[in-house]
Amino acid sequence: MPHYRSVGHVPPKRHTQHRLAEGGELLFEELMGEEGFSSDSSLLYHRFLPSAVSASRIWELPDQGLTPNHPLLPRHLSTHALSFAPATDAVTGRRLLLGNADVRISYVVADAASPLYRNGIGDECLFVEDGEGLLETVFGDLEFGPGDYLVVPRATTHRIVPRGPVRIYAIEGNSHITPPKRYLSRFGQLLEHAPYCERDLRGPAGLGLIDQRAHTSEGEVEVYIKHRVNGLPNGIGGTIHTLPHHPFDVVGWDGCLYPFAFNVADFMPITGKVHQPPPVHQVFEGLNFVICNFVPRKVDYHPLSIPVPYYHSNVDSDEVMFYVAGDYEARKGSGIAQGSITLHPGGHPHGPQPGAYERSIGAEFFDELAVMVDTFRPLDLGEAGREVDDGIYAASWSRGDRRSEGAVAGEGAG
Repeated sequence: MPHYRSVGHVPPKRHTQHRLAEGGELLFEELMGEEGFSSDSSLLYHRFLPSAVSASRIWELPDQGLTPNHPLLPRHLSTHALSFAPATDAVTGRRLLLGNADVRISYVVADAASPLYRNGIGDECLFVEDGEGLLETVFGDLEFGPGDYLVVPRATTHRIVPRGPVRIYAIEGNSHITPPKRYLSRFGQLLEHAPYCERDLRGPAGLGLIDQRAHTSEGEVEVYIKHRVNGLPNGIGGTIHTLPHHPFDVVGWDGCLYPFAFNVADFMPITGKVHQPPPVHQVFEGLNFVICNFVPRKVDYHPLSIPVPYYHSNVDSDEVMFYVAGDYEARKGSGIAQGSITLHPGGHPHGPQPGAYERSIGAEFFDELAVMVDTFRPLDLGEAGREVDDGIYAASWSRGDRRSEGAVAGEGAG
């Protein structure tokens, strides 16, 4: 969906000869496109053959096993209780929390540069909970910091270089991840009712390696690839390709397909006279899942409004809420804090903790930041999710009497 960009050196006409200088080195054109040749694409111009591979071997992925949420229970997972060794990177160090056939949700605390990496299964949406660094890609570089979403199209070669420890909440689709269709015109422009616009999207900042020819021309490099494999658990496998040249040899590209960043602080919340449903908080979508964010905002102004969400049953979806920041002290009895994840599965009604419904009356502002993923197939627990499940969250609505101490939280209570 990102609008057309042209970066570096590209020829006047596509699919024609392109040289670094008149009569000089002929560049190799690569079309990177979605849905065959039928959707968004970009053309990249390489100094070396982009398909060259000199060796390959299996990459043993971290545990991708999934355990059904059976018996059916809401869950509370504490990501900040997960352990990560020094020199962990944001690709090989991810630990799987939740997943199904459409999406996998992982978490990592990384302080080392990742290997070059390419996800051949689907797009990735990386939410930076904390820390900063550089996303280096074949399209150029993206600086990132707290609150950034990094949307990386399928098969984009990239690596993540932290500056100090970074906390990343990784949402990996088995499809493409885009702005919601209802935000877009039939030609792909973000519409007036959308809660963000093209000005808020940051594309790669040039091609920082254009002039570093020695870096791209000397020595072999490895690229870690996640891809589909029939017969393996969840159909996911890993391969490491050795390339004769560095893949960041692109001297120019143009098109509408490239990685981009969007900071959650640039999301303009939609509020109303009474409580607004979660779709108004949507930021992205993939096949059979949506991504929403709940940001600090004014809340309902009807004189009889109840600002926290009404109790609701997710008839068709599982709801995953990742609590990033805000005042959760009022959620006594729930155990939820920054870094918490709640899973509210389809088939189970849920809502505010005991006491929150009544105590929210009169609230005018919610100071909270959370990222939600709703899936339309049930989510299973990964190894990390099983490790940090508190085992008691399902009983949190049953503790004490109806008016016991509870939460005065916003959508996060739901």
